[in-house]
Amino acid sequence: METTSATAATLTSGTTSQSSEGFINSDFETFLKMMTTQLQNQDPLNPLDSADFAVQLATFSNVEQQVRTNVLLERLSAQMSLGGMAEMASFVGMETRVTAPALFTGQPVEMTLDVAKGADTGVLVVRDAFGVERQRLSIDTTAPYHVWQGTDETGVPLADGIYSFEVESYRNGELVGTAEAQVYARVAEARIEAGETVLLLDSGIAVPASSATALRLPVVYEPAPDP
Repeated sequence: METTSATAATLTSGTTSQSSEGFINSDFETFLKMMTTQLQNQDPLNPLDSADFAVQLATFSNVEQQVRTNVLLERLSAQMSLGGMAEMASFVGMETRVTAPALFTGQPVEMTLDVAKGADTGVLVVRDAFGVERQRLSIDTTAPYHVWQGTDETGVPLADGIYSFEVESYRNGELVGTAEAQVYARVAEARIEAGETVLLLDSGIAVPASSATALRLPVVYEPAPDP
């Protein structure tokens, strides 16, 4: 049977907690034996001072309390890890909107366009994985999103691969701003790196989950009918 990382974390935490509790019980019995031996063998002419006896009890009580606190923290950490894994699982297979290149395999790529305020013209610049410009397409500056079909001027699909998208904004023919487009990409894996949730996209690109601005069920575009 395969053991997930969350289950492994729970098993490890449970083992640690049990060993910590066992340490408390074992240590307490040892302490009682030492105290009993000390009382039985103390000098009758110079008995143990009651203040020293109280200090020893208080010291052991503090140690015991600290160990029990550590056990509770271990259990809390394990529960938080389980919650984090469950939350990450909800990302896998979904489409997230991020500022990143997109994988094109013949399916259109949907994106949002960040056009500069006051721009009257927009151009979508498409580059391949090597940074070579492949297309420059006029876009509607008032549209909230754009669907890139991945075809050239004659309607022939471009080669499969990774493409990046940049929006150039113009006003009266003058460039006033450039911005990367946010694309919808499918999440292939979610993992934790250096304490942060990271999403691995179907393009092979990893992005912080905190950079995602939307999450939705996958959208499948129907092929255009033949003319």
